[in-house]
Amino acid sequence: MLQHYMNDKIATRVIFLIAGMITAMWAVIVPFAKMNTGINDAVLGTLLLCLGAGAIISMPMAGPLTSRYGCKNVIIVSTIIMVVAAPFLSFISHPILLAFFLLIFGVGVGMTDCAINVQAIIVEKKEKKALMSGFHGMFSLGGIVGAGLMTGFLALGVNIIASTFLILFIIIFLFGISFRHFLPYANPAEGPAFAIPKGIVLVLGIICFVVFLVEGTALDWSAVYLVDSKHISDSLGGIGFTAFATAMTGGRLTGDYIVNKFGALRVVIIGSIIALLGFYFVITGIDLSILLTGYFLIGAGCSNIVPVMFNQIGKQTTMSQMVAVPAVSTLGYIGILAGPAMVGFIAHHSSLSHAFIFVALLMVIVLLLTIALQKVMNANQGSL
Repeated sequence: MLQHYMNDKIATRVIFLIAGMITAMWAVIVPFAKMNTGINDAVLGTLLLCLGAGAIISMPMAGPLTSRYGCKNVIIVSTIIMVVAAPFLSFISHPILLAFFLLIFGVGVGMTDCAINVQAIIVEKKEKKALMSGFHGMFSLGGIVGAGLMTGFLALGVNIIASTFLILFIIIFLFGISFRHFLPYANPAEGPAFAIPKGIVLVLGIICFVVFLVEGTALDWSAVYLVDSKHISDSLGGIGFTAFATAMTGGRLTGDYIVNKFGALRVVIIGSIIALLGFYFVITGIDLSILLTGYFLIGAGCSNIVPVMFNQIGKQTTMSQMVAVPAVSTLGYIGILAGPAMVGFIAHHSSLSHAFIFVALLMVIVLLLTIALQKVMNANQGSL
């Protein structure tokens, strides 16, 4: 019955939802993986780097593969990789094996992310109207659903392994009713898979790197931080990322209206300040309500910064858009997938609170770079 209402646009929304769910599921598993293996923060940071490495390895492959085999086949294979690898993350007790399955899981995450964005671009062009914010909003909604359900199952006394399988059953069901409507084709391959960013594009890439690093920190470290540093019950560890993802979703779904009303630069500046306020609450807070407020503010503040930066790619003339987009995207994904490893090393040599202070300082750089970027864009093509 549900398939009767399915089309490629709805199917694209569903696969973004699935990608968000399975990524958020890992966020809740992280402290359990740490306990199962008995590793410290530094080793955990290294293992998270394995996940990022797997994703970064697979990302350049996704474009040529979708061009040759179509979005549908690539998304099917990459989703299967994630679903098969995910259960092992919840019970493996040997760090080397965990590193291996994180690498495999990362391959699936990276390839899925690129392939669904390729499909989203094609569907948006075919529909001849803006859909991208809505697609990415579904990813954020998936984060809420995945982290919320996992946290709920754990709070009810379901163990982490069973909770993981329950989420995967939901994912398999959603995938089963939608995969037939994934696009069996993609655009022909054109342009380099990767280019080193320069000039304004480098500034855009750095900003995206930092904001994605913030998102990666919330994804991979929020549960560990609440449980280990703030002594919150491990069954509630995922609630921090849930608050972050809720604010991120709301910000993305209303982003076009907000930017049109207040202006892109103002949104970035205000967003950076809001995120910094959120970090203050997260770092200094003790009460759970204050901590959750902090995570919510970080999500709300960061939600529209990256879309604004990608909008500026089309306005700059330093690099062609075909080259600039993959360059900025790669920097961004390095931030979200590999950046959290930095947090682990800082936490090992100091504390997680100090690591979060470091990430907050990076947000100050975003604020300063955005102001500098406005001056350049004003001189070249007008203000943000």
